[in-house]
Amino acid sequence: MSPFLTALIASGTILTIILSTDLGTRQVTNMRMLRSILAVVIVLALFVHTLPVDGNDPSLQLAGIGAGVICGLVAAALLPAHRDASGEIYTKGGIGYALVWTALSASRVLFAYGSEHWFSEGIIRFSIDYKLSGQDVYSNAFVFMALAMVLTRTAVLLNKRRRLRGGPTPAAGNAAAHQGSSASAH
Repeated sequence: MSPFLTALIASGTILTIILSTDLGTRQVTNMRMLRSILAVVIVLALFVHTLPVDGNDPSLQLAGIGAGVICGLVAAALLPAHRDASGEIYTKGGIGYALVWTALSASRVLFAYGSEHWFSEGIIRFSIDYKLSGQDVYSNAFVFMALAMVLTRTAVLLNKRRRLRGGPTPAAGNAAAHQGSSASAH
């Protein structure tokens, strides 16, 4: 499968799952996290058939993972979490969050398309100069980037949920603060 088709299907699938589970106010549940992880496993199984390790192939694939982690942290920063009065944890995904995911997905697809149609000679020259084995290493780098982004976002959400579960509920916190200020006034 061509890098363009791989990027299109993998990025489109992940983008659809992420936006459908994160946009708006959504409860942070185990099933929500599991859906994202299952998407990662399925995309990995469908699109990564080889793991090129010649020349600088591992470096490019690791760069894809690193870029995905950084992008996942940026996206997760745009997904604030809060605890409601009942103690449930919710996130609120807005336009900024959607734009980050959409822009990065579109960038991967556009680069893959360009590498086949606009600057294929440049990619071949770059691959030779930097000892990259071919289209599988590029496809893997893009898939690994998308997957690292999803896994990073999931890890951040799990951490936010863990931190928010440890504190008082908003109603209890407000009542305690009110009692504390009343006690100091007397």
